Amino acid sequence: MSRSKLISIDSLSFQELKEDAELIPLMTPEDEEAMNKEDLPEILPILPLRNTVLFPGVVIPITAGRDKSIKLINETNNGNKVIGVVSQIDENIEDPLLKDINKVGTVAKILRVLKMPDGNTTVILQGKKRFEVKEVITNEPYMTATIGEVPEARPATENEEFTAIIESIKEKSLEIIKDSPNIPSEAAFAIKNIESSSFLINFVSSNLNIPVAEKQKLLETNDLKERALETLRYMNVELQKLSLRNDIQSKVESDINQQQKEYFLHQQMKTIQEELGGNSSEEEIEEMHKRSKEKVWSKEVSEHFDKELAKLQRMNPQVAEYGIQRNYLDLYLDLPWNLYSKDKFDLKRAKRILDRDHFGLEDVKKRIIEHLAVLKLRNDMKSPILCLYGPPGVGKTSLGKSVAEALGRKYVRMSLGGMRDESEIRGHRKTYIGAMPGRVLKNIKKAETGNPVFVLDEIDKLSIGSQGDPSSALLEVLDPEQNDTFYDNFLEVGYDLSKVMFIATANSLGSIQPALRDRMEIINVSGYTIEEKVEIGKRHLLPKLLGEHGLSKEHIKIAKPQLEKIVEGYTRESGVRGLEKQLAKMVRYAAMKIAMEEPYDVKITNTVIIEVLGAPKLERDKYESNDVAGVVTGLAWTRVGGDILFIESILSKGKGTLSLTGNLGKVMKESATIALEYIKSNAKSLGLDPDMFYKYNVHIHVPEGATPKDGPSAGVTMLTSLVSLFTQRKVKRSLAMTGEITLRGKVLPVGGIKEKILAAKRAHIKEILLCEDNRRDIEEIKPEYLKGLTFHYVKEMDEVVKFALTNQKVKNAKKL
Repeated sequence: MSRSKLISIDSLSFQELKEDAELIPLMTPEDEEAMNKEDLPEILPILPLRNTVLFPGVVIPITAGRDKSIKLINETNNGNKVIGVVSQIDENIEDPLLKDINKVGTVAKILRVLKMPDGNTTVILQGKKRFEVKEVITNEPYMTATIGEVPEARPATENEEFTAIIESIKEKSLEIIKDSPNIPSEAAFAIKNIESSSFLINFVSSNLNIPVAEKQKLLETNDLKERALETLRYMNVELQKLSLRNDIQSKVESDINQQQKEYFLHQQMKTIQEELGGNSSEEEIEEMHKRSKEKVWSKEVSEHFDKELAKLQRMNPQVAEYGIQRNYLDLYLDLPWNLYSKDKFDLKRAKRILDRDHFGLEDVKKRIIEHLAVLKLRNDMKSPILCLYGPPGVGKTSLGKSVAEALGRKYVRMSLGGMRDESEIRGHRKTYIGAMPGRVLKNIKKAETGNPVFVLDEIDKLSIGSQGDPSSALLEVLDPEQNDTFYDNFLEVGYDLSKVMFIATANSLGSIQPALRDRMEIINVSGYTIEEKVEIGKRHLLPKLLGEHGLSKEHIKIAKPQLEKIVEGYTRESGVRGLEKQLAKMVRYAAMKIAMEEPYDVKITNTVIIEVLGAPKLERDKYESNDVAGVVTGLAWTRVGGDILFIESILSKGKGTLSLTGNLGKVMKESATIALEYIKSNAKSLGLDPDMFYKYNVHIHVPEGATPKDGPSAGVTMLTSLVSLFTQRKVKRSLAMTGEITLRGKVLPVGGIKEKILAAKRAHIKEILLCEDNRRDIEEIKPEYLKGLTFHYVKEMDEVVKFALTNQKVKNAKKL
């Protein structure tokens, strides 16, 4: 039982209660019978209580703070003084409605209204009868509602079992009052003098030390015997708690003086921990000391740990710094100091694993095998810092798991996307409450070995915030010459990361800090060709999806021609995520047919593909005809791989102005200006009349205007488009081009050649025009990727015009 509100009602003493007959909280059976015979009014003002439940017959004080509650009390106190009291479901709601209050409450009579010194209003209420809220009539200026009486099932007075329960409640109440130092002894006076059994149950229930929701359940219990049993159960629990608390206190009782105060507090804490089944601080320290003897530490680390452990012994376990120091020492014991897994040097097995999990990616596989070969010969080589750079969905992240399996190492992954706090890498200093190590050491601890394969995912998406620059914090982590003594602010000593094999992934190198990029070995993981996508879909994606959807290869079969149709007609990205989504639709189609027991063809046909996936969506990427002057196909690099774009030019009567549309960046606008000025300065050699440039306006447009475009690669494309427009000559069929131009008439090399080649193959381009200096990029690409393509290399812009344009005029050519 909690301290009885009936014994001390704010400023009212128990003596005042005895002297004021109107407030004495004792109810005789006659009073109870008279109260039960009272008729309930049909409509009552409703007073919601935040953290109290009022029971029939019980007197309690309520402090009113809400405007609605004060108005209700003042108006009712001047009237019939009868209100309806209900408890709120959520005490935090300031203005409760019908849905926010419990439906069963107690009709109450206002005994007294007191104005307190602090300005609040305290009202003393006595519960009468239980009621149920039927319907809310008004919510302003306070809630009023129609109510109905809640019947109560009472056992017969001669019921021996019920009589025994009532006696037990009295006995338990007196025991709790005796054992609890928080309840005044005057409370026993009230318990002994209660004659009504139902009032005794309500009085004890009201003063139980239980949550409001539990008290509300007691109030809503219609069977009085059942309510008495529940009350008795709560009292038994409270008695057990009091007994346990008193036992703990009795174990640490002694003659305490000022010098023994600190010892007493430690001893009491130890006893509580033992009762809870935990270990005392001395036992924890002893356990740490034993574990430290098993660690393979350097002399410096061992001395530092012993010093910090001694500091923990001197600390008071009650202070906040104790928990930080204990976590600090736990980190030392959990980190794998000089504990490394043994590398597997079976190069043929490693190659089989890499080939099994990933189709293509030959450069990456070759680099891993080279690393294994050197490790086999020297066995002490520092692990390289590899950065796999390429578009999404090409297998950069999943490659880390395959590398870990090939090396026989543990695998951990840390996502860096959106990280803006330097302490995520370096950790917090121990001076801060809640300090913890950085995520690098956390993952090493999780790996339980000092040489895992550690994937740093999305390293190009690090951010800079007010808490520092995490990309700069990574400089030490990813420097093979420094990371053997990586300093974490929380650890406070150098930790060796040189044996960790870091593999970073990125979609773009432009956003990576130059100093960080310099520390990594960049490996370009470009997109896949149509043939590679078909193989990946057949070998990896389809079996994986069948397993995920509970099917086997007998339920659906997709042949290579159909796979190729899905790749060409429904995917356009460099990776295979889009292909996986389309194949998942096909698998779900088969799963639905099987589940609905409908017949279907296991061998997927082109007709079924169109039925499930719809009409092919990417036909717009195909090469467009050359029947219109000024339309030229270019090749572009994007963050998701290569793509083709079309440059369109048109002439209109005017004064020679140049207009550009299509969401072009500054560099592309400059390329268009250079191309036009070059044509003007070389008009005679191109067979053009110089006066025409001042009679016509030129408009250049790049379709898909919602997509931002920039870069120098469209220079030769814009030049070809403008010359085709002015001369009305056709552009060669199935031709695409890329390259930068200068005012001197030079063609300069550009990047992203492999991605652009793959885009050209997807669009069924046959010929590609490139700068001569890009020849070396073509020579590095596998011959099978170049199958069906013819390359033409140029150095000067006049070579571009001579090769790209035919002597044939377009149909209905304009006379300029």
